[in-house]
Amino acid sequence: MTVPRPREAAARLLAEHDDRWVAQLADELERRLSGRRLERVMRLWMLSRAELGALFGVSRQAVSKWLRDGVPPDRAEQVADVEAVTDLLERYLKRERIPAVVRRRADRLGQSSLVELVSAGHSHEALRLTRQMFAFTDAHA
Repeated sequence: MTVPRPREAAARLLAEHDDRWVAQLADELERRLSGRRLERVMRLWMLSRAELGALFGVSRQAVSKWLRDGVPPDRAEQVADVEAVTDLLERYLKRERIPAVVRRRADRLGQSSLVELVSAGHSHEALRLTRQMFAFTDAHA
């Protein structure tokens, strides 16, 4: 069986189903993809399900559900911040350094670690400070 290209598959789905069904499919795909992105955070930060749960203030059972069914809407923004932090770390650091970097307290982080900032509910601040760490244009000012 030949797998259709995404553009062709989308055209076929739109032709065969009503807009409401397609929107529900898109929502389900986004939920499933959010679980995969969360697995990437776990892998790169080297976190167990319990540690990931502590990061977001939920149980490891809740994390298992998020990984299976996707991140709930009320946590999507916080998870997106952590995903963005992960993107920056992966771009500028060797992968094997990421677990130590997210756990290390730093002056630039107010004597906290990225894990501590996110666990305290400050994911926006963690992202802002991570962006500052890699703002190389400021280094020449």
